[in-house]
Amino acid sequence: MSGEDPTKVDRRLLESLVCPVTHGLLVYDAKAGELISRNANLAFPIRNGIPVMLFDEARSLE
Repeated sequence: MSGEDPTKVDRRLLESLVCPVTHGLLVYDAKAGELISRNANLAFPIRNGIPVMLFDEARSLE
């Protein structure tokens, strides 16, 4: 596993995730290593390849 991108996430996992606030779709921003909820204006981080879907960990996009 060494040398793998820690922000890389399995596409099948991404397809099954929804925003924990709005239950809407998320957009994967590979460059920033985040999952974006446009409806909630939040960005959820991806750490070590694991999406952190906690409101308290999200970054506001406003």
